[in-house]
Amino acid sequence: MAEPTLKVPSAQAVQQAQAALRALAALPLRKRARGIRIRARPEGGGDGVSVTVPREAFELFLEVLRQTANGNAVTIVPVHAELTTQQAADHLTVSRPFLIGLLESGKLPFRLVGSHRRVRFADLMAYKDADDKRRRDALDALTEEGQKLGFGY
Repeated sequence: MAEPTLKVPSAQAVQQAQAALRALAALPLRKRARGIRIRARPEGGGDGVSVTVPREAFELFLEVLRQTANGNAVTIVPVHAELTTQQAADHLTVSRPFLIGLLESGKLPFRLVGSHRRVRFADLMAYKDADDKRRRDALDALTEEGQKLGFGY
């Protein structure tokens, strides 16, 4: 998987995303609706199209607009994508040697392509979710212990 080039949105793109988000987020979506009908026409005229977009894709589009409206660059990674060890480490915000340790200890699955390790994005996110839960549980336990001991939190 090639490294994506992230482009921070321009001030004009941020304003356009904010306006689009306000308009689209206000659409009343029925709970059971599987999709949303969209009519699009290019700026400056021309023929338009009308399509039904799956609800999941529309919600993802709204999230892209939210991030753009906040001035953030956005990238999309397919869940079946395989990452290099450096890309996986970057997603977890850890060092590559630390990630290699996770792989070698069996905490995170990988496969070898020649002599190179590859990590499935879905496996990486499953590990991250489990690790986040473990951290939250530990913090909850520490908070509870602190309350029992009268530390004021």
